[in-house]
Amino acid sequence: MNENNVALRVKDLHVHYDTEDGVVKAVSGVSFDLHANERMGLVGESGCGKSTMALGLMRLIKEPGEVVAGEAWLGDKNLFALSYEEMRMARGLEIGMIPQGAMNSLVPVIRVKNQIIDALADHKLGLSKEQLEERALEALDSVELPRKVAEMYPHELSGGMKQRVCAAISLAMRPKVIIADEPTSALDVITQRQVMETIGRLQERTNSAVILIGHDMGLQAQFVNRVAVMYAGKLVEVGTVKEIFTDALHPYTQLLISSLPTLGSKGVFVSIPGIAPSLLELPSGCVFHPRCPKAMAICNQEEPVLHSDSSGRRVSCHLYGNGGMN
Repeated sequence: MNENNVALRVKDLHVHYDTEDGVVKAVSGVSFDLHANERMGLVGESGCGKSTMALGLMRLIKEPGEVVAGEAWLGDKNLFALSYEEMRMARGLEIGMIPQGAMNSLVPVIRVKNQIIDALADHKLGLSKEQLEERALEALDSVELPRKVAEMYPHELSGGMKQRVCAAISLAMRPKVIIADEPTSALDVITQRQVMETIGRLQERTNSAVILIGHDMGLQAQFVNRVAVMYAGKLVEVGTVKEIFTDALHPYTQLLISSLPTLGSKGVFVSIPGIAPSLLELPSGCVFHPRCPKAMAICNQEEPVLHSDSSGRRVSCHLYGNGGMN
């Protein structure tokens, strides 16, 4: 894709947690480009660092966590070089986040309308009270919620409606980049589809770029253009949806795909052997080698590099050599 068409460029991001037992390397050297209007999925097992990466980009990591290295360029702004106040203004206005678990993201004693207005007013957009109220109602319109929801409290809404309210708050200022952190968790499949269709329409309307974080490979296949696979804090493969689902290169990606249920394998469940490693004590060499069915001698000695080919496809695996992908 065109270099000038990059909405977000992340370079060598490292996020660590300093604990009594040692340093937890939750995100280790993650780099990627997110292009304008693109939908990129970030997938992997629980605990692989997906949500930590998102919180790191939003600069919402709490102690004892810390972004210890890396850059995140949103246009000509490095998010990690902004002052606290500058970053607070950038959240929502330039980069927005739809959080995981809408149940815990809304204030239970404040009406929906006022929660949207508070987010708008906090960014000093120069709008009158009447204009703020109208923008709040327009935000509800954009996520296809009736305007009467504005006067309701979160406990009066269903799970799907709460998630849409969270989307309305996050997208009310039309940010250039939207990070959706498992936005359909705990929702039934019909509501999941409705929420994702709503996010998709909003993204198209505002020309935003989206990072969809999750572990549901089926949902990713339906929504995103490109998939980044994460394991133990590192990216191990990046490719288009077609490449990932029809010709996965990394053994971990192959196992993720094979674990998806199919119509022809009713009652048969395929799992990935072993368990994900502790981020306190990562294996030597390739972090996946203790679970990898294709591991070689070099895999437990030398860490593979994330190689790219001319099309932008990337993979970190010794099966493809140290000189580049075959």
